[in-house]
Amino acid sequence: MGTYVLRRVLMMPVLLLGLVTVAFIVSRTVPADPLSTVVSERQLNNPEVVRAAEKRWGLDKPLTTQYVLYVRNLLRGDMGTSFRTKQNVREDLAARLPVTLELTLASMAIAVSVGLFLGIIAAVRRNSWVDHLARLFALIGSSLPVFWTGLFLLYIFYARLGWFPGPGRLDPRAVGPEKVTGMYTVDALIAGDFATFGDALQHLALPSFVLGWAVMGIISRLVRASLLEVLNQDYVRTARAKGLTERTVIVSHALRNALIPTLTIIGISFAVLITGAVLTESIFSWPGIGSYAVESSRALDFPAIMGVSILGGVIFLVTNLVTDMTYALVDPRIRLS
Repeated sequence: MGTYVLRRVLMMPVLLLGLVTVAFIVSRTVPADPLSTVVSERQLNNPEVVRAAEKRWGLDKPLTTQYVLYVRNLLRGDMGTSFRTKQNVREDLAARLPVTLELTLASMAIAVSVGLFLGIIAAVRRNSWVDHLARLFALIGSSLPVFWTGLFLLYIFYARLGWFPGPGRLDPRAVGPEKVTGMYTVDALIAGDFATFGDALQHLALPSFVLGWAVMGIISRLVRASLLEVLNQDYVRTARAKGLTERTVIVSHALRNALIPTLTIIGISFAVLITGAVLTESIFSWPGIGSYAVESSRALDFPAIMGVSILGGVIFLVTNLVTDMTYALVDPRIRLS
């Protein structure tokens, strides 16, 4: 197991270098002028201003030189300066990552808990009205576009019923807790500020449900299918023949093996939600990685786009490694193979 993990870790720099190379080539071959972001429209016709801007941002050098300099700076932890914010991209990402991480963790908590519950209930009560209702709920969540679901639920539960607050992380007049992790709910608990915690939790509820609903549907359907297959195995019938309760048979014997394919979906979904929560963050005014990527793309902010791409690659690599390690914990046969 240790050798396997070490081999995977040693492969990460090679994969990241390939990701950086592809992202750099794509960003530089896009038929757009990044100087339109850093130079005003009037000054674009001024050759001296254009040359000064190109020299300032290193755009006057050949592409190969730009690539070597970027990789060299990246090895030192320097991801470049954003054209739009005029700050280091690493600092921008560090400020926005906890925001997206808070939303993603809440979404995954809802998706995994509710998805497992619905999948187990649907499998145990196969072809009953509970099974049909659970499958319908899962089908709706995994079929509807996120932007439509977000706008619809925001209109119903905020604009019409007033059960949940509007977009944003806190009430507009509220002051965020002292920053420790960057996640308002966690920082509010650390500070003992339960009023701010309740406010942050209410603002977090609706976007996390919208983001997690699609994953919830996939998890519930996969758990149902896997559990139905496992329940027909000989060892499950043997456990029942021993006189074990149905709950013990399901939880201790069948569910553990049924969860193995589900772990793949959970791991991939976690990485996808962190890097792909663009629509949800835009609808609910959530200042995370997704909204940062959208703003950077609109402004042709190449350093920021590169930074988001690299961060996404790191998240996917780490998530896949953790998922594979979890396989070994769930199924000893994988650990011993």
